[in-house]
Amino acid sequence: MSSARLRTGSKVAKILVAKAGLDGHDRGAKVIARALMQAGYEVIYLGVHQTVRSIVNSAIDEDADLIAISILSGSHMEFAQDIIHMLKEKGFSRPVIMGGIIPSQDIPKLKRLGIQLIFGPGTSIEDIIKSIRMLLLEKKV
Repeated sequence: MSSARLRTGSKVAKILVAKAGLDGHDRGAKVIARALMQAGYEVIYLGVHQTVRSIVNSAIDEDADLIAISILSGSHMEFAQDIIHMLKEKGFSRPVIMGGIIPSQDIPKLKRLGIQLIFGPGTSIEDIIKSIRMLLLEKKV
């Protein structure tokens, strides 16, 4: 087993990666999904045009340990609020992280809503992987 692989009990941590909303620009999400796989995580990549419902239902169906959302459309506040609300409504408590074009003034608001980590353009893949690893360890996922 690679030292980069994170195990939760006897299983490899599972990360669901989704591209939210109508934005079809998915290069960043695919790069992150591949990097997470190379780091030893199990990755479920949902692809583009995902709704809150499809992301939450998939996270529950797959028993994901973490939900990673890529969003570039500017609807990050509404999307974050809706996904956190639906996760709570369904009683599924998992960390949610976001990446994309997110104005710095919105970051504290997103964190107050419950988004655990937020990554903007230019964040290194190494920093993203390290932050995710630390979050999963902290949450004992």
